[in-house]
Amino acid sequence: MTTDSRTPQGSPGSHDSPGPHGSRPPRALSFDAAAGQYAANRPSYPPSVLDAVRDVAGLPLAGARTADVGAGTGIATALLRERGADVLAVEPGAGMAAQLRRALPDVRLVRGDGNALPLADGSRDLVTYAQSWHWTDPARSVPEALRVLRPGGALALWRNTNADDVPWIAAQGDRVLRHCGADAVTGGHSMGAGRPADDAEAARLLGVAGLDWTRRQLPWRRTVTVDTHLANLGSHSVFLVQDPERRRRFMAEERAHLADVFPGGEVEEAYVVDLLVVRRP
Repeated sequence: MTTDSRTPQGSPGSHDSPGPHGSRPPRALSFDAAAGQYAANRPSYPPSVLDAVRDVAGLPLAGARTADVGAGTGIATALLRERGADVLAVEPGAGMAAQLRRALPDVRLVRGDGNALPLADGSRDLVTYAQSWHWTDPARSVPEALRVLRPGGALALWRNTNADDVPWIAAQGDRVLRHCGADAVTGGHSMGAGRPADDAEAARLLGVAGLDWTRRQLPWRRTVTVDTHLANLGSHSVFLVQDPERRRRFMAEERAHLADVFPGGEVEEAYVVDLLVVRRP
């Protein structure tokens, strides 16, 4: 294994993990009603992510038979297609799938989730999870991914995490944690201050300990309006399931905090993409 990281990407066993029969938990279901907000405001990923997937997996993306699982509105699906991958999107949610179809009408889409992939054995060169692995049960999703991968194929898991070493982001994270309590943590990933983990712990939490894995962290930034930043923040499940008035009050208070830090009305969001690639023998 190769290690290159400092913070955890996620973990199984949260209160929002799928049920024993793959039923989707309430917070996962919340995305369907907010698919448009999600698509319009969530960040994408920097080119370095797919560069790293290609290099670590040791396979070209152009022509790679790829399943993008938990594809959501198609953010990662579109990036993979731009690299020439032969992408099949797998998405369980009706609202998210409808948004993906509107945005990427020529991409093949099947309904399903990572705990029971609707794919044939050995049919994929690459299986990707962008911002979605923490909604699966790794005891089921790891064997499923390995089943559908050909020998020499790869499983790539990644997600944007907040750069909590940036003072304003750390302060916002603390406010979110106070407002939401334990619900601010999804699958081991906190919207507040993330708890540190070494690489071995991260692999264990993700359910891939004992496999051939490599982990990398890739920092990047984007500049958006305050409105976009708040809409991005509000598109997280912890807010989507809240009482609308309680959510509105928090966002109004957060707008005032941001006005002090960014009087020009533009917010520089800072992220670290936490990427883990598993190579199938």
